[in-house]
Amino acid sequence: MRKIFATGIIAFGAMAGQADAQQLRFMTGPQGGAWYPLGGAIQAMVANDGISIQVLPGGGVANAQGVQGGQADIAFGNSISVVDALEGREPFSGQADNICLLATLYPQYFHIVATRASGVETPEDLRGRRIVTQPVGNTAEQVTRAVLETAGLTYADMRGVDYVSYSDAVGLLQDGNAEVFTLGTTVPASSIMDLSNSTRLNFVALTEEFIGRMQQEINPGYASLVIPAGAYPGQDEEVIVVGYTTQIIVRCDLDDGVVGTLLERMWENRGDMASINAVMRDITLEDMMEEGGVPLHAAARAFYEEHTSQ
Repeated sequence: MRKIFATGIIAFGAMAGQADAQQLRFMTGPQGGAWYPLGGAIQAMVANDGISIQVLPGGGVANAQGVQGGQADIAFGNSISVVDALEGREPFSGQADNICLLATLYPQYFHIVATRASGVETPEDLRGRRIVTQPVGNTAEQVTRAVLETAGLTYADMRGVDYVSYSDAVGLLQDGNAEVFTLGTTVPASSIMDLSNSTRLNFVALTEEFIGRMQQEINPGYASLVIPAGAYPGQDEEVIVVGYTTQIIVRCDLDDGVVGTLLERMWENRGDMASINAVMRDITLEDMMEEGGVPLHAAARAFYEEHTSQ
């Protein structure tokens, strides 16, 4: 591993010099999720390389729009949303042509949790409920609509819908002002851990057939994932959920030296990222270079090819 770091530093040393005085805007996610602190960790990693990063809140859909539109230079993205942007599918208008992949990081699990008192156990049971999800522009809000559509429902069939942060959603369920919380994140999700300490929950499971219809009718990028039994207090059985992968995307015309430096520091300091999100504890370069329908930035491809060939 030392050889990898040494050659990378030599290979990208000149590039790092080009990164002097670079100012980057990094769109992350809502506070309370994993993306915001991960963005702060990456900001710190390159602070001594002449790269100044402004960390901004965001969401999967809004982030892809931000990179394509030039409002952001780097962003977290979800595979389904980024592929939708590249293909020009709703909610995007026109095919994106300036979004490239920096790295693929980890899978995300779309949780549907309901208060035990609500009796909600299936997607069809959501009719007439008050649900909370993230603001429009977040991938989980998009997936919420997709789940409802597959169940033959829309927001109009709900008693009410609130678009709020994770922490506000927890408060609404704790106070009895909502019955269902949807979010896409890792397992375990800290917000659900907080909620489960005070509120008895049902974890709404999907079926393979249901997820297959989502793949066929809405987006082929959806995947079937399993939340293992015991991941949360009171969750004694495994739960089948729909999922997708978290990526870091950048402008395709972002400076090659900046891209190389970002990847060098992320790989060197992957332990810092794993301390925020343990699912990255065993991440490999092969994992990071998995395109998942999103083309690698040319400098990212060069980085991975050099480092995986040794």
